[in-house]
Amino acid sequence: MFDPFYPFDWLATQIVTNILGLSLKSHLGSSLHFFLYDVPKILTLVLVISFIVGTLQTFIQPEKVRYLLRGKRTIFGNILAAMLGIITPFCSCSAVPLFIGFLEAGIPLGVTFSYLISAPMVNEVAIILLLGLFGFKVMIMYISFGVILAIIAGYIIGLLKLEKWVEPFVWQLQKNHQKLSENNEFEEISLTWKDRFQQGWYQSSEIIKSVWLYVVIGIAIGAGIHGYVPTNLVVKWAGANNPFAVPIVVMIGVPLYANIAGVMPITEALVNKGMPIGTVLAFTMAVTALSLPEMVILKKVLSPKLLTVFITIVTLGIFGIGYLFNALII
Repeated sequence: MFDPFYPFDWLATQIVTNILGLSLKSHLGSSLHFFLYDVPKILTLVLVISFIVGTLQTFIQPEKVRYLLRGKRTIFGNILAAMLGIITPFCSCSAVPLFIGFLEAGIPLGVTFSYLISAPMVNEVAIILLLGLFGFKVMIMYISFGVILAIIAGYIIGLLKLEKWVEPFVWQLQKNHQKLSENNEFEEISLTWKDRFQQGWYQSSEIIKSVWLYVVIGIAIGAGIHGYVPTNLVVKWAGANNPFAVPIVVMIGVPLYANIAGVMPITEALVNKGMPIGTVLAFTMAVTALSLPEMVILKKVLSPKLLTVFITIVTLGIFGIGYLFNALII
């Protein structure tokens, strides 16, 4: 079977065995091989796929997202928001501007939350790394469960009618300038394919610049786990026989901060050590969907009560997804 990453594996093996004189079965040799193989593999995946996705994203401008979601008050709005979250760029620093911009455009609170859950958790980087590290089946299941979580959590928040717990200044702000015509229709911006490719390259280069350090750190941690952490220790505390493994890793993951690119190499090492993939991906969802910086930023526009409701609903949803994932992946 053709392996596009074989040159990286071969080079890592040559460096570890021939240049450094280490055995791949030793703790240090195994860790170094993991690190030297995964760094170029993951960065190549991120660069290539983010260029493709970035080019395609030029067809979906942020103003168009707001236009499409405006006034959608049924479950359809939550579904659309969660799906759009997959294909639109997002980072923690954009949480508040997006939140305010969505509400000002008339997008309901629950629909807005569906987008804010989906975008950081199920994005192009997640898809790239899941496919490269765990294969097509796991990638599809992760995306499906992540989108379902975003839809259900946003829908529940919408049903609870918690608009009163949004900070008052949000409702008093004037609408941001949007690319809407006087008849309230979205004005498309005409781009050539050259423009789209340039935007794709710009986005892929920006993503690489923003995530490469997290990738390297994540792979370094993963390499340490891969080479030095005993398999029986991982299995004992977070293996399939521990019914509390999912809640434990989720509660550990909620206060942590790492983007998806930094978490995935760690999850790869944990899976290799025997941790069930549902447990590992529940940890991944907790870290990315409920990252500490994003919660601190959202505190500026949400009351503590609404933030607590949001965290509780998403956390319980991740518990369920972790157990379901473990039941379905044998």
